[in-house]
Amino acid sequence: MLESSLEVTVGAEVRLRFNVVNASGETVELTFRDSGRADFAVYTDDGEEVWRWSDGRMFMQALQYSDLQPGQAATFTESWPDPTPGDYTAEAELRAVDQDVGSRTPFSV
Repeated sequence: MLESSLEVTVGAEVRLRFNVVNASGETVELTFRDSGRADFAVYTDDGEEVWRWSDGRMFMQALQYSDLQPGQAATFTESWPDPTPGDYTAEAELRAVDQDVGSRTPFSV
């Protein structure tokens, strides 16, 4: 079982830190379709997407595998540059095949 959390730090830019932890007693094998292992997005309170990390990016197209041992964590970080003041919700998702792992958290700039 994978558990996740999303931390947001607001400054000149918004720093996003997505943690995925293997909370089970067994190794979890993660399969990725490309080199983009996690994605981040920011939404307004009315649900409009204002930023997505993967927009306009290209990823190496190759199956990749990664094991998470029991208790092991994988951490992904990105930054949203030049945010406009307001209230938002950040979302992060693991882009592994057959895994529905993601986190959301509200924040203000």
